[in-house]
Amino acid sequence: MIKDRKRALIGVVGGILLANTGSYIWFPVLVATLGGSDSGFWAGMVMCMTYVGRLLATFCYEGIAARAGVRGGVFLGTALEAVALGLMGFTDGVFAYSVLAFFIGFGSGISFPGLKNVLVSFPEEERPKAFSAFQMAGQVGLFGGALLGAVLAHVELRTLFSVVFVFFVGFCLITSALIPRDGFQRAPEAAGERVPLFSLTAFKGIDVSGATRYFLLSAAFWFLSLGFVVGIPLHMAEYVPGWAPSAPFWITGLSILVLQYPLFKLFNNRFSPGAVMAVGLAGMTVAFVSFGAGRTAPWVVVGCLTVVLGEILFVPSFDLWIARRVPEHRLTKAMGAMHFFRSAGNMAGSLAAGILFDLSRSSGVAGGNWYVAALLAAGCALICLSSRRSGTATDTRQTEDTEATENKETVRENV
Repeated sequence: MIKDRKRALIGVVGGILLANTGSYIWFPVLVATLGGSDSGFWAGMVMCMTYVGRLLATFCYEGIAARAGVRGGVFLGTALEAVALGLMGFTDGVFAYSVLAFFIGFGSGISFPGLKNVLVSFPEEERPKAFSAFQMAGQVGLFGGALLGAVLAHVELRTLFSVVFVFFVGFCLITSALIPRDGFQRAPEAAGERVPLFSLTAFKGIDVSGATRYFLLSAAFWFLSLGFVVGIPLHMAEYVPGWAPSAPFWITGLSILVLQYPLFKLFNNRFSPGAVMAVGLAGMTVAFVSFGAGRTAPWVVVGCLTVVLGEILFVPSFDLWIARRVPEHRLTKAMGAMHFFRSAGNMAGSLAAGILFDLSRSSGVAGGNWYVAALLAAGCALICLSSRRSGTATDTRQTEDTEATENKETVRENV
């Protein structure tokens, strides 16, 4: 890896490390606080608004990146996140939290795909290492943020969010200093063409017919993932009040740090992407059943040790598939599309987690919210297994069809 790409990788990895640390300081504490003072619905609503912001940012990312460059987009998005998080400590009430959460999400929706865009512009042989480093840095941040969140769990929210603000300022500075303006793409897209700042046709030209099951499964995975992220602090406050709301994230963060590289390497070298993703979803199924059936500290530990299989196996398999499947000149649009499905799943999952928690508690069916999640995870795992044999041939054929169509369109434009 050449010096410039090493420098960029340090910037991306350092940025996501600081971002995850800051995020896992504040949200378990705020979710548990709102779940106790208001309801699971409002706790889920505040988190949902961050993903409403991210979803809207999907339609602006390409236009911002075209004007400010990848680095400029990351800077603007991170700066917006930092300001909104700083203001969180100086406001009160679910409505104000929801409005600021929207801007936090919008900033993240601009900065996060920019970081991914830098990584996918690396040569193909360097992408697995880059994606693994990115994933590992995120988990280190998760673990560190959860620990700091436990220390700061009982301080005033003004102090809590002031600390988070400092982390995001660091995120803004390190990425701005180290990543190149436009990544390492060989040529800018659509030279001379004015890209709209806001466009509902941001995904035009991306062949999603061959990727439909992957994008939809990705949305389902993030629905389940956010169900865990929002649901577990509520679960801890209700059933395991002696532990900090962020305690489960210590376990998941440490587990991923230890298991990420060996497990992904083991499965990725032996099985198809569909089979690898199915194993990850099966682990999540076991975890959700454990949370629902046990509801005590030992069962929380068991669930946290198995839910990590989704993060370890599903996420990098999907990222690598996108990097290989999409032509280089469409990677910017592909990052927007991928982020759209992720944001849609996160948005629905965070809101559903709060609602299902309230329903299970009011109906007297303890753990009912986790049983619903377990059924969905098991169904997605079966879909992955059923498509693993035909996926490679189908994807190859549809890639060729897409490239042929693009070539015909280019010829027509030149004529």
